[in-house]
Order: sequence, then structure tokens, then C-alpha cells
Amino acid sequence: MVAFVDDHPTLLEGLKAIFGRRNGYKVVATGGCCDEALDIVSKFKPDVVVLDLNMPGNAFECIKSIRKASGETKIVAFTASSGINHAIEALQAGASGYVLKGSSLDSLTDAIDAVLTGDTYITKGFATKVIAALTHPQGAPIKLSAREEQIVALLLESRTNREMAKQLHLSEKTIKNYMTLLMQKLKVRNRVGLVMAARGMPLPGSASRDLDRIGLLN
Repeated sequence: MVAFVDDHPTLLEGLKAIFGRRNGYKVVATGGCCDEALDIVSKFKPDVVVLDLNMPGNAFECIKSIRKASGETKIVAFTASSGINHAIEALQAGASGYVLKGSSLDSLTDAIDAVLTGDTYITKGFATKVIAALTHPQGAPIKLSAREEQIVALLLESRTNREMAKQLHLSEKTIKNYMTLLMQKLKVRNRVGLVMAARGMPLPGSASRDLDRIGLLN
């Protein structure tokens, strides 16, 4: 189930019509402001909310509220804003996708499909800029301990805290403590931000990842 929230009625109707005809998608509701987005989530609990950032209300607080109200609902920011700070703030607030409105319709479709499977998606070409900002390339290099590198590598494989604990022979509480320390080191607020930052870091051996292998540049 998908919901679209945007203050441009023509765009909203177009998205509703297009995705309403596509197999595998059910458009359950549309709205035009942050308050309506929260009402939709409360009533329908959609799998994905595609949300404009430039509409009445504070979109970033709206994203946080949606995640709090319905933890299973994924959020794709669909916006004309190409500001790096806006993208980072949206992702750290809880969005799993960030698609620029100048992108193709296929890009939005790919984003919805990606977040439904637990992945993060950012518009092709824009993703590298976001990752560069998250990893603070102009500052001092961020050094991780061997254990932190192991946890980051497992995080990039979408492992849960329990799975990490089992593989590394640690308690889940210890893993959570490491996650908190990593968030502080990488200056992010949540797990999505941590994944985004980690994906831009060179890790030794099998921990290294190419961006185009992990869905961010698709």
C-alpha cells in the first residue's frame, strides 16, 4: 500500500493515476500537507509514504512523527530540493529514500521498491554528494577500531543486532553500545544515517563495498 502527499494537486493526481494502474501497487490515500500525512498514516498504515518536503508544515518533523506512529511504514522524500543538508536531514529523520523531482518516474518506482525491501535509495548522481557530506571528507579521517570495522561490515550486509552478536560472540547489549558509539563518531542520529555514512567509508578486506553494488546509485 502506497500513499502520496504533495501540495501540487496536478502532480498528486498524476501519481495516483499512474501507480493506481500498475500491478503490485495500491494507492490507499493522498494528501496535501504534513497534518494530512499523519492522518493517512494513522488511518491506513501504508507500507510506503511518498512525501514532498516543500509543503505546509515541517516535513522533517513529519517524517519523525510518521516513523514513531508506524514503525513499519517506509518514507520516500520526493522533492525538488537538491540541497545536501535537506537530504541528510530527511534521511536522519527517518526517510529511507530521497528522490529528486527532476528524476524519471522509473527512479521513483525503484525507490519505492527498494525501501519496501529494507534498502536505502537516493537519486542517481546525487547519492555520491550525500555520502561525501556524511563522511566529512574535508575533516580529519575517522578511525575505527577493528571491532567497529567488523560491525560496520555486518551492518552493510543488513545484519540485525542479534545476528551481529551471534557472529561476533558478543551480547546484543554490547552491539547496541557499539552502534551508539559509531553514531557518535560518524555524527548521525539513527541506523539509516549510520548505514549511509558507513557506505562511503573505505573498509579493509571483505568489508569494502562499491557504491553501485548496494543500490544507492541505481
